Amino acid sequence: MGFDTKKIRVMIVDDSMLARRIIQNGLSRYPNIEVVGEAFNAMDARKKLPILNPDVMTLDVEMPGMNGIDFVKEILPIHPIPIILVSSLNLRVFDAMAVGAVDFVRKPDGTEGNDRFIEALANKIVVASCARVRRPPLRPVASNNRITSLPLKMGVAPTDVIIGLGASTGGTEATLEVLRRLPANIPGMVIVQHMPPGFTQMYAERLDRICQMKVKEAENGDEIVRGQVLIAPGDKQMRVVRNGTRYTVSCMPGEKVSGHCPSVDALFLSMAQNVRCRMVGIIMTGMGSDGAKGLLEMRKKGAYTIGQDKDSCVVYGMPMVAHNIGAVMQQASCENIAGVLVRHLSGSHL
Repeated sequence: MGFDTKKIRVMIVDDSMLARRIIQNGLSRYPNIEVVGEAFNAMDARKKLPILNPDVMTLDVEMPGMNGIDFVKEILPIHPIPIILVSSLNLRVFDAMAVGAVDFVRKPDGTEGNDRFIEALANKIVVASCARVRRPPLRPVASNNRITSLPLKMGVAPTDVIIGLGASTGGTEATLEVLRRLPANIPGMVIVQHMPPGFTQMYAERLDRICQMKVKEAENGDEIVRGQVLIAPGDKQMRVVRNGTRYTVSCMPGEKVSGHCPSVDALFLSMAQNVRCRMVGIIMTGMGSDGAKGLLEMRKKGAYTIGQDKDSCVVYGMPMVAHNIGAVMQQASCENIAGVLVRHLSGSHL
């Protein structure tokens, strides 16, 4: 990265000494990362944080005393530091994301080695060091805290539309901001959110509880239908397949595309290639360029394309690249994307 050799200063917070050793030893192999200190619980971290002044914190979600979620809520208003959660397969990770954590990585469960875990963590630390920390909302989103969704005029809106959406770092909450504002009768949506396996099902279930439409983790062969959102499984490439006038998804293990599996480019390129009805493509917060190339191909095939704007992104990478290559027709904040989409579907931009 040019001539800047400044290391990313990392603080590890975990009640397990073994976990701290694994993370410390693993990260020591990366010349651009320096572990500046450790803490064994939230209280210890609270004391050491102002002294160590790290660039990024890794945080265990489940700790005795104050858990990771309450700690994120307490610490971010005082120290707006990018926090990466280190979590077992646990729904609580999304509660911590909702109150301002930047990203998360899955703890190794013994079925695979620590190397992949450390590689994923190191990559996320680099991304987090560039992230814009979003302060926790006054009232976190809960399943009983619905907002009024925007009405979609059925008479005007075309019924033959497929909406594709892609997001990465910061996307779990940004995507929720879009979906919770959309009505139950939204045209069929397909979504790639970069996320480890297992978490995509939990994420889909969380969205299903909060949003008006049905949301599920996609299975191979699922049909794309109005009123339903399909989330790509965490370890499979999801592509749109045309069967006459019907559209289904293919969810298969495969090579990484644009550095990811699932990949936004894999989804968007399949839409550009196979979809014969109207299309909308939405690209949201995330590091890198996954989805930009695919979104441009969708636009060339007549799709209406929306990119999240810089100010509302945790990381303005993917939408920036898409915008710079001419793939984005309309930029909007994550709070306003739903309005732009509904106005387009209702005919004002057709």
